[in-house]
Amino acid sequence: MKPTSKAAIFAKEIPYAVRSCHTNPSISCGECRLGELCLPIALDAKEILRLDEIVKQGRALSKGDYLYHQDEEFKAIYAIRAGSFKTFKTSRDGTEQVTGLYLPGEIMGMDGISSNRYGSSAIALETGSFCEIPFHLLEDLSTKIPSLQGRFFRLMGQEIVKDQQMLTLVSSNAADERVAALLLSISSRNHRRKLSPTHFRLPMTRADIGSYLGVTLETVSRVFGRLQKLAIVKVDNREIEVIDMPALKKIAKVHDGD
Repeated sequence: MKPTSKAAIFAKEIPYAVRSCHTNPSISCGECRLGELCLPIALDAKEILRLDEIVKQGRALSKGDYLYHQDEEFKAIYAIRAGSFKTFKTSRDGTEQVTGLYLPGEIMGMDGISSNRYGSSAIALETGSFCEIPFHLLEDLSTKIPSLQGRFFRLMGQEIVKDQQMLTLVSSNAADERVAALLLSISSRNHRRKLSPTHFRLPMTRADIGSYLGVTLETVSRVFGRLQKLAIVKVDNREIEVIDMPALKKIAKVHDGD
């Protein structure tokens, strides 16, 4: 009789909704956006194991290490397991424009799908780790598991909506509104990961925030000063405490139903 694999036993004995990430037991699938691929309701235990087989454990990265470079050949997407990352584009004259902030459980690298080249560079803002998902294997498996394909298409759609929202934010809104919206974004993403939505550390420097939001470093500092003076947030270097969430939402023009 062929021995039963540990993975099969694991899948049989533990409901997949509460399974730990197979590459990092300290992070559950429910806390990771990769879970939206691993755990769609329609997948059974055998299909989940097939998906597990194509996910590669990535190396640990230190602050300043690159996950991938702009214009590098696109081979995989990456699910962030720990730490935070930023993406940025570099112009011909060497100017860098921050284009994204990614936190644990979020997926990076989708900007390479259309052209087979990454459209930006990705760098670790602190010590972090990731799961690597070779895209050709994901494509192949998606043709065999339709519900997985549908889930991935929804993820792509969410990325498009997020990019459109950021473009709208930086093109027409005042600096106070942009900074408030970023704080609310980090707050809501922390909440989804079961972390505090009112106490968190800013992953990016003020210079990076300015680049991301299309304002100057000095403007970012002035906005934080105003928010603190109004007792909406408490700022201690990168440590943020949201004191008045309704007021912050009002500045960002966000309603509770949004």
